[in-house]
Amino acid sequence: MLRILALPVVLFALCSARADEAAPRISTENAEYCESLAARLAASPAPMGDISRGLGEEGRRLCASGHVRTGIAKLRRALRATRAEARGD
Repeated sequence: MLRILALPVVLFALCSARADEAAPRISTENAEYCESLAARLAASPAPMGDISRGLGEEGRRLCASGHVRTGIAKLRRALRATRAEARGD
C-alpha cells in the first residue's frame, strides 16, 4: 500500500524537477537588433507620418542610451505604424 502512495509523490517530484530546468531562451533583444529595426524603418518605402517618425526617434534614442527592450518595442511600433499609414488605416 505504501508503494502505491509513494509512486505519485515520486512522479510529482520528477516532473517538478524537470519544470525547474528552463530551456535556453533565444532572445533578439540586443543592440544589433535595435540597429536592424532602425535600418528597416529608415529603408521603409512608405512615407513616415508624425507618429511613426516620433516612435522611431524615441526608439533609437532609447537603444542608444542602453534601454534596449523599450527601444525595440518603440521601433516595432514605429514599423507597424508606418505599415498602417501606408495602407491608409
